[in-house]
Amino acid sequence: MSLFVRDGFDAALTTLPGVTLVDQWEARVAKVGGKVFCLLSDAAPHSLVFKCGEESFDILTSLTGVRQAAYFAKRQWVNVAADSELSDEDVLAYAKRSHALVAKGLTKKLRVELGII
Repeated sequence: MSLFVRDGFDAALTTLPGVTLVDQWEARVAKVGGKVFCLLSDAAPHSLVFKCGEESFDILTSLTGVRQAAYFAKRQWVNVAADSELSDEDVLAYAKRSHALVAKGLTKKLRVELGII
């Protein structure tokens, strides 16, 4: 199931440890330890926003359908359109990596509580 559909987004991301889902900013927002790691826009056409590493940021933003995320770009966040060059499997892998990057910034105590360590 595609992450660009709410049911697919929820089903895929809630399999990751410590994930909560909320509706805010006109989007479905996935958080770990209270920190955003991925969001699905409510407005059509749907797009995903997630954090990535510096090298991935440069590679991803060179692809058709991927651009710097508004308000997040300084910190290597990208906005991926549903019709981008990325496959659903690649998008899911990047969303999982975003979860790991954001979780890494949580305190050790919180990571243990959330079952991440």
